[in-house]
Amino acid sequence: MVNRTATAEVMSMDLSPKLPAKAYGGDGGSYYDWSPADLPMLGVASIGAAKLHLAAGGLALPSYSDSAKVAYVLQGTGSCGVVLPEATKEKVIPVKEGDALALPFGVVTWWHNAHAASTDLVVLFLGDTAKGHKAGQFTNFQLTGASGIFTGFSTEFVGRAWDLTQEDAAKLVSTQPGSGIVKVKDGHKMPEPVEADRAGMVLNCLEAPLDVDIKGGGRVVVLNTLNLPLVKEVGLGADLVRIDARSMCSPGFSCDSAYQVTYIVRGSGRVQVVGIDGKRVLETRAEGGCLFIVPRFFVVSKIADDTGMEWFSIITTPNPIFSHLAGRTSVWKAMSPEVLETSFNTTPEMEKLFRSKRLDSEIFFAPPAAS
Repeated sequence: MVNRTATAEVMSMDLSPKLPAKAYGGDGGSYYDWSPADLPMLGVASIGAAKLHLAAGGLALPSYSDSAKVAYVLQGTGSCGVVLPEATKEKVIPVKEGDALALPFGVVTWWHNAHAASTDLVVLFLGDTAKGHKAGQFTNFQLTGASGIFTGFSTEFVGRAWDLTQEDAAKLVSTQPGSGIVKVKDGHKMPEPVEADRAGMVLNCLEAPLDVDIKGGGRVVVLNTLNLPLVKEVGLGADLVRIDARSMCSPGFSCDSAYQVTYIVRGSGRVQVVGIDGKRVLETRAEGGCLFIVPRFFVVSKIADDTGMEWFSIITTPNPIFSHLAGRTSVWKAMSPEVLETSFNTTPEMEKLFRSKRLDSEIFFAPPAAS
């Protein structure tokens, strides 16, 4: 049974792309997030979105989250410390632009940008907040720092738990003035990243085999349980899509009741989304740094500007399935001519013309040749 109230609410929501707001930060960098107050579909879809910018020498202090996430490195190089539940040793993973990491519940992480770095380390986080404290927004729990767990417990509890004297416990708590992100002191040696720790933890979407490669159109790398098994624990799929200048992404929809959350990495283009009763619910121009969400079963299409367009998306299922309405794999191509002719209320000649197009094109269409 269709929930008409919920449907009407989604249809009336502002689906336009939004930029994040700064949540906290300092000399070491800043943490930004998208709020369901600004982007209501985050709350409806129970999806969180945030972005970490670390300056040279910046350290995002060890923390865990109330949500499973996918992290995607948008810029720079650095290291990520990962402590899996019940692990006896952390993994220190070297990370670089294009890396995607699946971070299940209970994982403790820290992120570091080296002092010698020539650019900020920028990491995007997208995840499922269905079990979180706030629908549509991550809650991160700091292990150390001014808002860390040590500051909440009394010195008696800290002393008993870690076998410290009351004096040492008080001293330990008082030496943590930073909150969330700090700058590592010059000369302080941080753990060296271990290349072997990338195995099974990271997929670089810029180097992985392409799942779709259309000359003059675009390319796709899909993150799923086959190339990154931890995706199954996170419960989210993801993809990196790059389309060329003025090329088009075929109108399509997720046919397994999944939401699609899209972050524009770079470039720009036009976006249209069509929902229930054939109503266009979004027509806008999306630019790098913006985030938007496509509701379940709604049809979305994009056309890149002269700059081309690149986006990273998560889909709220680990192995997403999409149906496309144009191209060689279009659902129209599978239907009988008689049904099409009657459905469109058109002539046999027009039906044949319609069916004869895009016989070789997949999901991306190169721009029309200049006349």
